[in-house]
Amino acid sequence: MGVAIRRAGEADRESLVRLLDEAFTDDPVSGWVFPDTARRREVHGLFMGVFLDIALSEGWVDIADEGAAAALWLRVPAGAPDEEDDTPALMRETADPDNERAELVGRLTGAVHPHDREHAYLMLIAAAPGRQGEGLGTALLDPVLERCDRDGVPAYLEASNARSRKLYERLGFAFTGSAVQLPDGPQMFPMWREPKEAKEPNGR
Repeated sequence: MGVAIRRAGEADRESLVRLLDEAFTDDPVSGWVFPDTARRREVHGLFMGVFLDIALSEGWVDIADEGAAAALWLRVPAGAPDEEDDTPALMRETADPDNERAELVGRLTGAVHPHDREHAYLMLIAAAPGRQGEGLGTALLDPVLERCDRDGVPAYLEASNARSRKLYERLGFAFTGSAVQLPDGPQMFPMWREPKEAKEPNGR
């Protein structure tokens, strides 16, 4: 039996924030943004909620297996934004106003985000700690990437660790060659996926 996937709505917000909080609390990037473990427990869910709210309002969120995993997507148009992205400042203001790292991580990733071509942007993908390694992430990504292939649209993401980078490589993403180096912290790996040519009905 395949993995059941559905589109999330506002009613799913609370459970999705909890999922993102649990899935990323031990991630190297989250650990860098909030190095104090106690403080991270207090505000990390607020931090994750900013990403979720953007995806729910401006993009879409796919849920697998009734909340065991989720993927947050945006469709980014071609061309440089007309206005400066206020998301990094919102991340800091919402989660931890005195912590400049809560804004800096967004500034650094935003500085390398490509804008020359329209693309699907995977903001975050998360699986519940007890459900990781079951293929839920691939089940969430495959339908979107297949749609990208049909439409001739690239996809983009930032891998937050070497393990996830290898997973994305298996799905056709390639490291852009310029890592985001967090000051005195881990690297993030921007990755780009060109759409595959759709096969003709006869399989050629």
